[in-house]
Amino acid sequence: MKILICGGAGRMGQAIIKLAKLDKEIQVLGVFESDTSMAVGTGDPVIRSVRDLKIFLPETDSLIDFTNPSSTMKSLEIVKEFKVPLVIGTTGFSEEQKSKIFEMSKSVPIVFSPNMSAGVNILFKLVETVVKKIPDYDVEILELHHNKKKDSPSGTAVKLAEIVASSLGRNMNDIGVYSRHSTSTLRKRDEIGLFSIRAGDIVGEHTVYFAGAGERIELTHRAHSRNTFASGALRAAKWVVNQNPGLYNMIDVLNMKST
Repeated sequence: MKILICGGAGRMGQAIIKLAKLDKEIQVLGVFESDTSMAVGTGDPVIRSVRDLKIFLPETDSLIDFTNPSSTMKSLEIVKEFKVPLVIGTTGFSEEQKSKIFEMSKSVPIVFSPNMSAGVNILFKLVETVVKKIPDYDVEILELHHNKKKDSPSGTAVKLAEIVASSLGRNMNDIGVYSRHSTSTLRKRDEIGLFSIRAGDIVGEHTVYFAGAGERIELTHRAHSRNTFASGALRAAKWVVNQNPGLYNMIDVLNMKST
């Protein structure tokens, strides 16, 4: 199958290209990088301008996008015309942008996930299970990433918080706390705290704390390499080409809905 990669010059784009070139089932048809000054060497055609995206889309079986919300939304407007299946790993979307992605999924199959790692998606399921068993425990989420990551908290941390809130029948917009700087305010009973660290070259680490009287449970996922995300993205690209229009996530790709 032939894939097109948006964000080929980025950390994730380069990891995806590297693994794709080792996969005999995949041909990297081309890459797109919005910054035309960034050359991307892949051994395949190099696309450096969004204006060139249409040239390759008629031949593309699946498109993988790891860019930024603005760039992704611009690409979607072009991709929509060609009905190319999508894998979106970009994070930091607004609610309005998410709604547009949902609308597009009515005519094009889309895998949209804040994290393509199998391990993280298992963490999603574990968190859902644990919070339902101990709904009265305090929940806090800590995430660590490299110092070049722009969005904070990470899309994965936000997803973890949304899973907790939904499992408890609460609205994250009402109970989410993203910082604490106070000398007189106690933690509210229903709060869910999200905290971010940006340092060095940390690939990604997420820990969910469940704290009760006399004990604490910690569920942690640590990514040792971006290859775990790249591998998941390629797996999703192979999977989505055989799906009907709709909005899917990595739980669907990994067939973990009923587990």
